[in-house]
Amino acid sequence: MKNRMNLVKVATEFATEATCLDYIERIRWPKGVSCPECGSKKVSRFEPKGERGKTRHLYVCLKRKCLHQFTATTGTIFHDTHLPLEKWFLAIALIVDAKKGISANQLARHLDVQYRTAWHLAHRIRRAMVEPHRMLKGIVEVDETFVGGKFDPRRKRPRWKKPPVIGLIERGGRVQAALIPSRSAQVLVGTVRDRVAPNTRVITDELPSYNRLGKLYDHDVITHAREYVRGDIYTNTVENFWSLLKRGIIGSFHKVSVKHLPRYLAEFTCRFNNRQNPEMFSTVLKSILSRNPLPYEKLIAKV
Repeated sequence: MKNRMNLVKVATEFATEATCLDYIERIRWPKGVSCPECGSKKVSRFEPKGERGKTRHLYVCLKRKCLHQFTATTGTIFHDTHLPLEKWFLAIALIVDAKKGISANQLARHLDVQYRTAWHLAHRIRRAMVEPHRMLKGIVEVDETFVGGKFDPRRKRPRWKKPPVIGLIERGGRVQAALIPSRSAQVLVGTVRDRVAPNTRVITDELPSYNRLGKLYDHDVITHAREYVRGDIYTNTVENFWSLLKRGIIGSFHKVSVKHLPRYLAEFTCRFNNRQNPEMFSTVLKSILSRNPLPYEKLIAKV
């Protein structure tokens, strides 16, 4: 953990556009620069001056049939961005290090940008934090919860209007969380079957929708009406993750819409799964480089 890329290191080591570009090049092309168009490693670098005197790290492919010109940001969400790369790097560091998340207002103040810019920036980073699914093994705790603000009887929205979310966590391992349409047996059992490997021990609470899991897995049930722990049968691990998620939503964001909730889930699960990873900053940056742009118009479009 000594070499973890924290906010101070990011601000110090990536204080200029040039240092940011050098780091992006090392992450994107660890075995040497190659043309993104044809894959050729026969490239030449030159540094033309821009209109405002800004030096660009420009490459040209030397393959006669290609001659493609590109930079380290070509084909990434950094391409043609109006925000300096130094601020991008600071935003990534702030989000990956904020255990309970950071609001767009706070991000805007730290980066000295408009709220809309910070909000769009944060959602693009959250999108890059979406992790590929892999089948969970060992002992897996499964639980579901409703995500939203505290219930207020003065509001007309009933309790069941909050969106349900399912969480699955390996003991001593990784967590997965997903927005689900309902808590029906078909949805819950289907989600577990898609994310948990066969011959796995699954632990849930006494919700009747989980009863069918006994036909697929070694299924243990903890009845919360009577107890919360019985030997090694409990769901406290996944409930601890819910506590972290809800404290973050209520304390930092206050309100999260159903439309954007999957990206917030991706943010919290990625941070949780990489909490011991000293390379978390580089991991998220590498994911950003492989993602397609998320236009603002698409972000605000009605579902």
